[in-house]
Amino acid sequence: MIKFEDVTFGYKSKKVFNNASFELTEGNVYGLLGLNGAGKSTMLYLMSGLLFADSGRVTFDGYDMRQRHPEALREIYIVPEEFSLPNMTFDKYIKINAPFYPRFSMQMLEKSLAAFNMTRDLHLGQLSMGQKKKAFMCFALATNTRLLLMDEPSNGLDIPSKSQFRRAVAECMSDERTILVSTHQVRDVENLLDRIVIVNDGQMLCNKSTLEISSKLNFVQVGVGQSVDNVVYMQPSTIGSVAVVKNVGEEETPINIELFFNAMLAETEKMNAVLGN
Repeated sequence: MIKFEDVTFGYKSKKVFNNASFELTEGNVYGLLGLNGAGKSTMLYLMSGLLFADSGRVTFDGYDMRQRHPEALREIYIVPEEFSLPNMTFDKYIKINAPFYPRFSMQMLEKSLAAFNMTRDLHLGQLSMGQKKKAFMCFALATNTRLLLMDEPSNGLDIPSKSQFRRAVAECMSDERTILVSTHQVRDVENLLDRIVIVNDGQMLCNKSTLEISSKLNFVQVGVGQSVDNVVYMQPSTIGSVAVVKNVGEEETPINIELFFNAMLAETEKMNAVLGN
């Protein structure tokens, strides 16, 4: 699907990626995690052909994104963290932009709008920022592109809208589609994710399925004065500590994604040894 092959990229003040290589496969919802400035948004822009690698290649189904082939661009859609929409009706916006995406589905659009309790007969210039974001995401989902990139999609959404967002994404997912969500608000999307990607210091620290993570690691609460075996990483909590431990049995626990992220940054070698990197 999408490949980074020895990609190096930097801005004048900072190198973001340094000979990074990895691949994302279709049929998954990826959660992209990283510290501020780690390169999450840059990665999305490189994938969509909005930025070009200084060296190495970013390819989509073999197409070099530096060449911006129409065959590739019509299968990729990006929802940036910050955007603006024109002062027009949503119907007009759809008529102008939908033809660029051959798989565009009005049925999927209606389904996404229904998930947000919205309809097509709205005017983009009269919406609040949160409503604009919902309308934009509905259009993005309806493009039905094989690769959908979302940068902090839950920012600006109220609590009910975050639940509606999860439902809309789940209903529009398919085995032929890949969705990459870059976020700091992991609790907003954790139930959607099939795989977790972590970037740091110009490299990818993790690209693992949630099934693989939960089969090899447990996430447990540790009371004050309580001991626990096979600890890989531990941090304080309000009622003691929380820990990442090796899963030595058959019982699995829900993944604490925030804890997993902190553990990967603090104990990279130990975590990779357990995960088999």
